[in-house]
Amino acid sequence: MSKQVRVRFAPSPTGPLHIGGVRTALFNYLFAKKNNGIFFLRIEDTDQNRFVPGAEEYIMEALEWLGIAPDETIGKNEKFGPYKQSERKHLYKQYADELINSGNAYYAFDTAEALDSHRKQHEEQGKTFIYNWHNREKLDTSLVISLEETAIRIASGEDYVIRFKTPVNETLNLQDIIRGEVKFETNLLDDKVLFKSDGMPTYHLANIVDDHLMETSHVIRGEEWLPSMPLHVLLYRAFGWEAPEFAHLPLIMKPVGNGKLSKRDGDKMGFPVFPLDWKTAEGISSGYREKGFLPEAVVNFLALLGWNDGTEKELFSLEELENKFDLNRVHKAGAKFDPEKNKWFNHQYLVKQNDEDLAKVFAPIVSEKEVSVSENNLIRIVGLIKERANFVSEFWDLSDFFFVAPTSYDEKAKKNWKAETPALMQELISVLSEITDFSSMNIETIVKDWMTKNEIGMGKVMQPFRLSLVGALKGPHLFDIVELIGKEQTIKRIEKAIDTL
Repeated sequence: MSKQVRVRFAPSPTGPLHIGGVRTALFNYLFAKKNNGIFFLRIEDTDQNRFVPGAEEYIMEALEWLGIAPDETIGKNEKFGPYKQSERKHLYKQYADELINSGNAYYAFDTAEALDSHRKQHEEQGKTFIYNWHNREKLDTSLVISLEETAIRIASGEDYVIRFKTPVNETLNLQDIIRGEVKFETNLLDDKVLFKSDGMPTYHLANIVDDHLMETSHVIRGEEWLPSMPLHVLLYRAFGWEAPEFAHLPLIMKPVGNGKLSKRDGDKMGFPVFPLDWKTAEGISSGYREKGFLPEAVVNFLALLGWNDGTEKELFSLEELENKFDLNRVHKAGAKFDPEKNKWFNHQYLVKQNDEDLAKVFAPIVSEKEVSVSENNLIRIVGLIKERANFVSEFWDLSDFFFVAPTSYDEKAKKNWKAETPALMQELISVLSEITDFSSMNIETIVKDWMTKNEIGMGKVMQPFRLSLVGALKGPHLFDIVELIGKEQTIKRIEKAIDTL
């Protein structure tokens, strides 16, 4: 690539960042890093009616949490600032005027009522009203009135918009990095509004001007923007600017059925569609962070939604993704979202985590239960149970017996408590009472030697022993549990099981 790669993520602050938007940000970030380029964040807030307080900060925080923070944005390396469109609005009018002067745009004075009337007339005739080449000279535009009259109407404060004058009878053969050649007939395009009389540009004009001024080399965005590609390419041409390369990412699809993944799917099936919790007066929409997902896991599963490296490999660190990412390996077809697979990814990253770090996250949960445990023992407990968990929030249910003696016993497991079990458990208590080195390995050796010497079957002792300590036939290695709860607690629990069962 001859010029420096500069790519952007340009969300509108209209609410929480959808996971599809996060995937777009991630692919831009990875493409920039792969090509020693710049990834920048621009906030597109020209539509002030849809602006939601807090959304901009949410976007920034989400990208930071995921480890894909932009190289340039508001307040950071503002080489081409401002990075907020509402602070750039003084720029756009001159470019709208330039299009008027070059004959690539025109003023339109049609009222909302007049346009609504045209739409209804077309509907009555079974047609769709499109504002373009076939009717723009029959409507209330500067194409059919004099320059003087146009100037008078604007000066008098009459409402107007500036529309793009789409070329007639052209076939546009455009290149998309992911989709290859895509064709558009200009006669089927409408003359989009570029600028409004309130002094604000529409998305299309602001987006093109900003991408040009910020030297964007590649536009990597969702498939839903593909229909805008011909207008954007035509705008670059009208200005005499070199257009960036385009890549339109596949949709993220629902876990079941067809259609784009939505918040409703998440609500229905109990999984988040936002990176972080989003709080409103109506309640909280849950986020991956607060659900206990690790940022590395979220990045990994999002990277594989529509991309792979050509192998069966599934686990990639961010650094590996930066080295391997290639837009030519992004699929055209939509990628199905799999909440269960996402949990699997989180499990893979959870078990790789340092036991000390996980214990720090688990400690507040243990504190809430009003039980005390040494830091060292908590670290050891975490090491014994994490292989069975997808989230730290599951640790308590997997380890409660380390802290609290069972108050009930699993009904199915009770069948392992036979008529001869109480006598065997009493013998076991005698064996345990004599042990001075109460370490897992030593206890196991002594207990197994006792069973072998007395020709007692493993199942006759080990299953009732576990049931006494845990309340069920679950948990990590039995003698690790014995060591951690200690001799006194082990004997107490066996005695309680004898009395209860």
